[in-house]
Amino acid sequence: MFAYLDCASGISGDMTLGALLDAGADLAAVQAGLDSMGLAHVRLSTAEVKKHGFRATHLRIAHEPELAHRHLHHITAMIDKSQIITPRAKDLAKTIFTRIGEAEAKVHGTTIRQVHFHEVGAIDSIADIVGTAIAWDALGITSAAASPIPTGRGFITIAHGRCAIPAPATAELLAGIPLAESNVECELTTPTGAGIVKALCESFGPLPSLTIKKIGYGAGTKDLPEQANLLRIILGEKSDAAAAPGFETVWVLETNLDDTTGEIIGYTQERLFAAGALDVYLTPIQMKKNRPAVMLSVLCKAADCDALETILFTETGTLGVRRYATQRRALPREAVTASTPWGDVAGKVATLPSGAKAFTAEFEACRKLAEENKVPLRAVLDAAERAWKV
Repeated sequence: MFAYLDCASGISGDMTLGALLDAGADLAAVQAGLDSMGLAHVRLSTAEVKKHGFRATHLRIAHEPELAHRHLHHITAMIDKSQIITPRAKDLAKTIFTRIGEAEAKVHGTTIRQVHFHEVGAIDSIADIVGTAIAWDALGITSAAASPIPTGRGFITIAHGRCAIPAPATAELLAGIPLAESNVECELTTPTGAGIVKALCESFGPLPSLTIKKIGYGAGTKDLPEQANLLRIILGEKSDAAAAPGFETVWVLETNLDDTTGEIIGYTQERLFAAGALDVYLTPIQMKKNRPAVMLSVLCKAADCDALETILFTETGTLGVRRYATQRRALPREAVTASTPWGDVAGKVATLPSGAKAFTAEFEACRKLAEENKVPLRAVLDAAERAWKV
């Protein structure tokens, strides 16, 4: 699923999560994810509101007052504590917080580990970011783009005093992202909102060619006299003009490993698949001084590149990862069930370019039947093949 963030009135965390919920994400699932982080005292609710006559979902977050100033490792520990948030949603949330931490560290001349998260480390901002990651993953969004971002103008008061809009961290996060001029005298884009588009959107510009599936509207808290204060998220299937007919653009991440154990590489592969990798594979290579090594390659969607790169750096200790786009053509396929003397076997039927059909039984299902019935694995595979052809 492709997402386009129409940020005519900027973007904030609550506007983003509100729009995702309006587009069909489950509020109860988001609440359960926050509860699993130890935030059971934080309660989410939604209300339908009107902004300049347009309907939108307004997200409300209720919690007890707090004075905590958290560091990045405090927040990531809260996220990792959850047993129900998916690995991909965890990585999305941590990527957003990391982008914000990098911006804050640069602005304050410190390290990402030492930087204090003030407004963004507050409970409501944590709920916005983690909730957005949960909803983003649940809706199956694999790539995203956004309109140019308006920041508003004037001054705001933050933990460090009065400053001009955009706030320093917001401006740093929006570096390299096209901005839209705005005469609205207030903060339209918050650090949380800037962190979300920085981490989740790979391109910025007008609405691309796509087939619309769903539209969600998230309301901001302020009522703006000039315009409707809302964020529109458009979900659909994008037409990839850059790819040849019948092909789609995917990304390849590669790194060479000559000092990483097989156990670590195996564990890294599992994490990569869990985080959304389309494929992970190893190629034997020989590096300088004739050292034997492997090249670890990851095939993925554009939206997953940053999260998967983070796993590669974190788990393998590699010092560099190559990234490039490529094209692939995937055969149409459908899930089927084949009946064998020992039970049903799940499988897939692919349609070849000639129109012929090819059946492949799921290996794990066949292995389970072979072990349970003490018959050769090949017998189960052959039986499944014969059953499908009947």
